[in-house]
Amino acid sequence: MKDITLGQYFPGDSVIHKLDPRAKLLCVVLYIVMIFVASSVSGVLLALGVTLFLIIISGIPLKIILRGMKPILFIVIFTTLLNLFLTSGETLLLELGFIHIYLEGVCSSVLIVVRIMLLVAGSGLFMTYTTTPIALSDGLESLLAPLKKIKLPVHEFSMMLTIALRFIPTIMEETEKIMNAQKARGADFSTGSLVSRAKALIPVLIPLFVSAFRRADELAVAMECRCYRGDNGRTRMKVLKYGTSDIIFLIGGVLLVVGMILLNTFLPIYSLR
Repeated sequence: MKDITLGQYFPGDSVIHKLDPRAKLLCVVLYIVMIFVASSVSGVLLALGVTLFLIIISGIPLKIILRGMKPILFIVIFTTLLNLFLTSGETLLLELGFIHIYLEGVCSSVLIVVRIMLLVAGSGLFMTYTTTPIALSDGLESLLAPLKKIKLPVHEFSMMLTIALRFIPTIMEETEKIMNAQKARGADFSTGSLVSRAKALIPVLIPLFVSAFRRADELAVAMECRCYRGDNGRTRMKVLKYGTSDIIFLIGGVLLVVGMILLNTFLPIYSLR
């Protein structure tokens, strides 16, 4: 459970920490576009270099970024095997009975794995590791403000997202406490078949749901006691303003997307498609 770093904020004084949350959200969009545009070895290397550069200037230790990828390890392995065995092509590398592994399948698997890992690292770096939930909510609400004209509950959506991100580490910590308490009473979660281990989690899920509903009720009471009434007449202590660093990062993100397209077009070192 300690490996799940989604929703955790790591205080710092880096240039990424100081960016406007709206600029961070836009940078995440540009970063995702850049990752999916990459279709060659040269493009993947450029995306990897950009991600490492962002990690260095953010001041977040690399081991924390890598630790946050452990929960998606199963998804990465499953996706890799799926692409490896189901993707056909022209260059056959290995044939074992009904199993055929092609060079195109290997390249596709590598591309998918790198994309998933870079997406988790880059988006987490901008959205949660260096941004507080309140700042993220304010930035998202500000970007979606034009949708209020068509009566969409932008503020409620932003608040809901903030609360969900905020309580992910709390629920993980609560789950670990419950599992340790069950282990002290003789529960075994690590041995037996998959079905038996799934049944062993039932005594964990029930108190976890009870605790989650109790926390939700306490949060609702606390918000009512503070006269929370949504965004009607709501003001903010910190007014969001774009700075020079925000403009530089946004321009850099656009240039990276354009550069990735040009790199794949004119210098495609072994295209992965």
